[in-house]
Amino acid sequence: MTMTPTVKAILDNYESDNPGVKANLARILMQGKLGGTGKLIILPVDQGFEHGPARSFSVNAPAYDPHYHFQMAIDAGLSAFAAPLGMIEAGAATFAGQIPTILKVNSSNSWSTGANQALTGGVDDALRLGCSAIGFTIYPGSDDCFELMEEIKELSAEAKSVGIATVIWSYPRGGDLPKSGELALDVGAYAAHMAALLGAHIIKVKLPSDHIEQKDAKKAYEGFDGSTQAKRVAHVRQACFNGRRIVVFSGGAAKGADAVYQDARDIRDGGGNGSIIGRNTFQRERGEALAMLEKLVRIYKNEE
Repeated sequence: MTMTPTVKAILDNYESDNPGVKANLARILMQGKLGGTGKLIILPVDQGFEHGPARSFSVNAPAYDPHYHFQMAIDAGLSAFAAPLGMIEAGAATFAGQIPTILKVNSSNSWSTGANQALTGGVDDALRLGCSAIGFTIYPGSDDCFELMEEIKELSAEAKSVGIATVIWSYPRGGDLPKSGELALDVGAYAAHMAALLGAHIIKVKLPSDHIEQKDAKKAYEGFDGSTQAKRVAHVRQACFNGRRIVVFSGGAAKGADAVYQDARDIRDGGGNGSIIGRNTFQRERGEALAMLEKLVRIYKNEE
């Protein structure tokens, strides 16, 4: 497939990167039904680590099988599949070359009391498994955030040196940040900007509310119109080097189909690059999930 002008323009924003990194970004951007549009839908399946297998998969038992997720991402025409080491290893040979993969190299679990993650994979694993990118979570605000930032600095440098892209999940929590502020607009934009400053090629954040949490930021937001989710998405995109970095938004906890579709419309209208959506698809019956993903594709193509 010939690279589109839209994808070429996106890749031109990554001025320091070598041909290997740009080729892997191009693989993601040119893959599937949204290939060439500059929009992405990524399937992430790290919830078994984060929440446990029963909470993640019992509602749709076939989803216990890693092959189920590979195949759904392929059949739905998605941009990439992201998962921890063991899940990608479980389907690496069967699905080699059929969809770009993102190796999630750090993980946590629901029993931990802190906001931190363990390293559970490395760049050598990503190379061995043919992954296009590594994925890494940081928790800006947590007591361990600086350790996480130092880890991704080293991992990202190693990945870039061998032509692999970096995706950063940036989820503010912990420290002096109250739970009520985790989705605040100013906090979300700050978290996205930190991911860009850490060298992420693709930034994953949550959709922000219209709340402004930081007292010191309130003056900066005087007169800012964050009344719609699309306008808030546009502000987060602005925080990602004025749109010079790819930013996708997580689907969050399971919700009604109409809410999922409205989120996608708001992401599209705000200039975001797309969705990274897990539980809202794989916790539905396969046929229903594929229909949902097909509609999301049409939304991002401005077809509805």
